[in-house]
Amino acid sequence: MAPLLYPLASDSQIQKTPSGEDGIPSELEEDLRAYGCKFIQHAGILLRQNQVAMATAQVLFQRFWYVSSMKQFGINDIGMGALYLASKLEECPLRMRDLINVYDLLLTKFNGTSSEEIYKPMGYFATKFYDYKEALVIAEMQILKRLGFNVQVVLPYGTLVNYLRVLELTSNTEACQKAWGYLNDALQTPCYAIYSIPTVVTAAILLATRHLAIPLPKKWHEIFDATWDDMWAVAQTIMRLYNKRVKDQMALLRPMLGRHGVRRWLQENTKADTTSPLTTPRGKS
Repeated sequence: MAPLLYPLASDSQIQKTPSGEDGIPSELEEDLRAYGCKFIQHAGILLRQNQVAMATAQVLFQRFWYVSSMKQFGINDIGMGALYLASKLEECPLRMRDLINVYDLLLTKFNGTSSEEIYKPMGYFATKFYDYKEALVIAEMQILKRLGFNVQVVLPYGTLVNYLRVLELTSNTEACQKAWGYLNDALQTPCYAIYSIPTVVTAAILLATRHLAIPLPKKWHEIFDATWDDMWAVAQTIMRLYNKRVKDQMALLRPMLGRHGVRRWLQENTKADTTSPLTTPRGKS
């Protein structure tokens, strides 16, 4: 990580992620990152956590996978640890028991259990609860250790408001809402771990204004110290979130979010055909 106000992944980390080095396809890694962030967001909402803590957790989650492989750690274990750590950093701490029960509920529903069944929280002395608790403690420790305790996170919302004022767009409520929404969606991507805040914010403004056909001054992004190539790359990354996923791919992703799920998939697919649903780009079959 570069020694900046907020750390960004280096070129070598971006080109060859630890998960990629272990044989995990880039499209699969991108999907697992997105689903891990969705679980963080859903868990935070159920726990009535504030958005700052949820956003911070997702940024920490994304950074973690540039220094660690999904082969070594469970996706949801790290997501749970990131949310727990972020709640402390933002001074709105969560009860460990509440966090564990919410993640267990989300995993139960995601794995296809009937929504009509009433969820029963685990007992304090249940083996499953102790397994979750141990995984949560280890995940928080590993995030701190592998990020070198550099957990400074700068969120883009204040920057967005300032940029909209400069562009005289604050009076356009729909443009403001759309740009804000794109910034939140970008949390499901590695953008905040790769690009500077001005670049991500200008990409959100670009998407919002193009969707609403709002003209902007020529080379407006240069005012905010953002290059066109980087801004366009962020915009493309955000838009990939909206691609439809193949049903078979969704079914195969479910077991991979659990503990050792990716490791099992790697063992089973070491010699698999490269045209399997998980190795083809989303939206294509």
